[in-house]
Amino acid sequence: MFSFFKKKPAATPAPAAPAPPGASSSLIGTAVVQAIEVPVAPLAPERQSWMERLSAGLRKTGSSISEVFGAAQIDDAFYEELETALLMADTGVKATQHLIAEVKRRVAQSGASRPVQAKNILVDALTQLLKPLEKPLVIGEHQPTVIMVAGVNGAGKTTSIGKLTKHLADDGESVLLAAADTFRAAAREQLAVWADRNTVEIVSQQGGDPAAVAFDAVAAGRARGKDVVLVDTAGRLPTQLHLMEELRKIKRVVTKADETAPHEVILVIDGNTGQNALAQVKSFDDVLGLTGLIVTKLDGTAKGGVLAAIAQEKPVPVYFIGVGEKLEDLETFSAREFALALLA
Repeated sequence: MFSFFKKKPAATPAPAAPAPPGASSSLIGTAVVQAIEVPVAPLAPERQSWMERLSAGLRKTGSSISEVFGAAQIDDAFYEELETALLMADTGVKATQHLIAEVKRRVAQSGASRPVQAKNILVDALTQLLKPLEKPLVIGEHQPTVIMVAGVNGAGKTTSIGKLTKHLADDGESVLLAAADTFRAAAREQLAVWADRNTVEIVSQQGGDPAAVAFDAVAAGRARGKDVVLVDTAGRLPTQLHLMEELRKIKRVVTKADETAPHEVILVIDGNTGQNALAQVKSFDDVLGLTGLIVTKLDGTAKGGVLAAIAQEKPVPVYFIGVGEKLEDLETFSAREFALALLA
């Protein structure tokens, strides 16, 4: 498994010797590595495998869009069909209008006449639209890095926390889980299974106050020198105002345990919900101030274009996307990879 997170270097290394002309340097861990600029290498086998799974997961969305490019020529009818296909893929009205305008502009600029050329132009336009969503999850700027995770019931929140725990533990990070979803016994049990599986500690309290559990976990994480504290919260709908207020309380109480926390507030959304996912992002951001998203269950849906809607209307970074239940089916988000997979 390739690197899943971006770590802040522990210390600044000594200055390196001057690089030869045409060379560039990059920081890896605590060593400076110099490399002559070369053409982009092919995808690593692990990333290629991920691209294949992502393309398969987005096939239902992509096939309906790709059919449009079988047209004989680029004309008004072609653009109307493309607009309809994008809307059906839940890219949203604003993002669809933006993409159609970009394709038309670039087609006119380049003199393209074949639909297959327009498809390549759409890939580039979609990549550019999605690019602001690319951002790595940084671990190490704070100790512990406190990550609060929210989401509606059924979005895959607790499972996503379990997968993150696995990746963090495999990456050498010490993790403490906070089972702040105290109202659903199954959530605590599910989180406890992940804790046992990854040999990490968990703070849990049956029927206790969620904010109190979160406070205890953050305090324990600081006292025990943990790298990461992951706080699981109860799933709720944005319309459940009393439960949304509880989220505000958890965030306030976490700040009392560590005045800089939470350092990340992540919302898990189900890619199958289409435009409703965008509504969730807006609602939870208003309450919590989101720093990132995890988009799950993109496999088997015809609504994978919702990321375009999010990028256009509420560009909260997408840390990870998932196309299945397996550990390897949750990976870092790349705008270019997503665009290519969607329109494969």
